[in-house]
Amino acid sequence: MPAGPDPLADELPRLLGGAAACLTGWGTPRLTEELLAGLPELKLVAHTAGSVRFLLPADVLERGVRVSHAAAVMAEAVAEHVVAQALLSLQGLHVMDARMRGGEWDTIRESVPRHLLGGQVVGVWGAGRVGREVIRLLRAFGCAILVADPYLDLAAAESLGAELVSLEELFLRADVVSLHAPLLPETRGVIGPELLSSLRDGAVLINAGRGALVDEAALLRELSGGRIRAALDVFADEPLPQDSPLRRLSNVVLSPHVAGHSEETHYAQGQAMVDEIGRFLRGEPLRYEVTAELLAVMA
Repeated sequence: MPAGPDPLADELPRLLGGAAACLTGWGTPRLTEELLAGLPELKLVAHTAGSVRFLLPADVLERGVRVSHAAAVMAEAVAEHVVAQALLSLQGLHVMDARMRGGEWDTIRESVPRHLLGGQVVGVWGAGRVGREVIRLLRAFGCAILVADPYLDLAAAESLGAELVSLEELFLRADVVSLHAPLLPETRGVIGPELLSSLRDGAVLINAGRGALVDEAALLRELSGGRIRAALDVFADEPLPQDSPLRRLSNVVLSPHVAGHSEETHYAQGQAMVDEIGRFLRGEPLRYEVTAELLAVMA
């Protein structure tokens, strides 16, 4: 791909003509059915980001095109973001900082409760690459870990160091809940009024997965009462509208869909896919290939 701005959709036939493999990223236009039909030589798409749903048609593998992506490389950055948000919320550091800047001192010690992550029950919804990395990092703190995932069995959960529960039980028992399920028709809006109201007082909801997993209107109602807290990196509408009430709530920590971004991660994503293309051209097994089974359930 050329240096500089992302290519336009009408430039892709020329850029990809005769190519056996291509490297794509967040700004790459969709590789449509019509485009792929005119590129018989193209046999590998190596995507430097995570989700490929927006980029490729659902039948891409049936067309004989293999797909790899860098989701596994991004998992570490997302997991560190989640753990950082859990610690920040439990320690109340953002609250203390704001009040210190307002001139307070002793009143902060008396009124801002602080909790150890190791003393909490943490629930993880979704045991894909990111969910598993979150669980791995959490184990170092000694907290009890719950996991909800319909594709996980008891033995697999035990090997992760987590207790397999239903999503309903996870919301009832957890002090901290982190969302990592893929956005599929059956998961869209699943985190609604009933689950949100079942969270215990003072619970922390972290969403660094997909905004549409959550009924945002129901979440806003729950947060507006001050009963629970949230750390949100993704939203139903992005960029988050300037007039969103979420921007005005003190019990919410906001970030602009950056959980998977770090300088080290960006470099590793690109290098991983360049290396993947090298393996493909040499006829070696691919390391990050998206299988049909994975494509059906991935974000």
